[in-house]
Amino acid sequence: MAPFSLISVGANLLVKSAGLLSSASIVRSTSVVVGKSLSTTSVQPPKKPLSGYMRFVKQQQPVVVRQYPDVSVVEVVRKIAQQWRMLTPEQKKPFDEASVAARKQYKVEMAKFQAQLTPAQSAALKEEKRQKIAKRKVIRQKRELTMLGKPKRPRIAFNIFMAEHFAEARGMTMQAKMKSLREDWKKMYPSQKQVYNQLAEDDKIRYENEMKSWEEHMIEIGRGDLIRFRKKKETAKKTVSTKGGKKKSKAKLAKTKVATKSSGRKTSISTKAKTTARAVKKAEK
Repeated sequence: MAPFSLISVGANLLVKSAGLLSSASIVRSTSVVVGKSLSTTSVQPPKKPLSGYMRFVKQQQPVVVRQYPDVSVVEVVRKIAQQWRMLTPEQKKPFDEASVAARKQYKVEMAKFQAQLTPAQSAALKEEKRQKIAKRKVIRQKRELTMLGKPKRPRIAFNIFMAEHFAEARGMTMQAKMKSLREDWKKMYPSQKQVYNQLAEDDKIRYENEMKSWEEHMIEIGRGDLIRFRKKKETAKKTVSTKGGKKKSKAKLAKTKVATKSSGRKTSISTKAKTTARAVKKAEK
C-alpha cells in the first residue's frame, strides 16, 4: 500500500482525486462560497493549479480505470500512487515543471482578481480564508487526539436511551426517529429514567478515570499542552503553592534574623545603660 501522504494528503486531496477520477471538473469550495459573497460581481477567483502529483493522477486515471474497471475510486488512487512512487525524478520532472508554470500564472491571475475587488469583497474573502484555516486546524487536532487514544466523552442519559431504542423507533428518516425518541423520553417516569441516569453516571466515572490516566501519560511524553484546562489550573496551583511555601519560609527566616538582631541590640543597649548608671552613682559618692 502506498504511503498516506502519496495516496491522499488530507480530505481535500481525496476530493480532488475523486473529481478527477469521475472526469468531472474540479469545483473548489472557495469559488462557490466566494461567489456567494461577491454577489455584486460575476468574476470568480482563479482556481489553484494542480500539483505535479495531481497532474499525474489526471493523466493516469483513464488508463487505470480501463485496466481495473471494477475497483473503487480509492483503490484506483492507490494504484496511481504506487505508479508515482516508482517514477524516477526525471520522469516526474515534466509534471513538476508544469505545476510550477501554472503556479506562476495563478499568481498573476490572482493579483488581477484582487485588484478589482471592493474593500467589502476583499474582507469577505479574507474572512472565508480564515474560517477555512481554522476549520482545518480543528480537524487536524481531532485527528491527532484520536491517534493519541484520547478517551471518548461520557454519554448523557438520553443518548444512552436513544442508542438502545433507535432501531425500533417510529419513523422512516433520521429526523422522524429522533423526534419520536424525544417524545418517548419525555413521557417516561423518573423511575424509568433512573436506569439510564445511573448508566450515564457510570460512564462519567469511566471517562474521568480514563482521562486521568491519559493526561498523566500525555505529561510523561511531553504533551502537556493537550491536557484539560482544569488539570492545567490544578498543576499551576500546586506550583504556585510550592513556591509560596518557599517564599513564606524565607520570610519567616528573615523575620527571625531581624528579631534576633533586634533583641541583641536591646540587650547591648540595656547593658550599657546599667554601666553608665553605676558610674554616675560612684561619682556622686
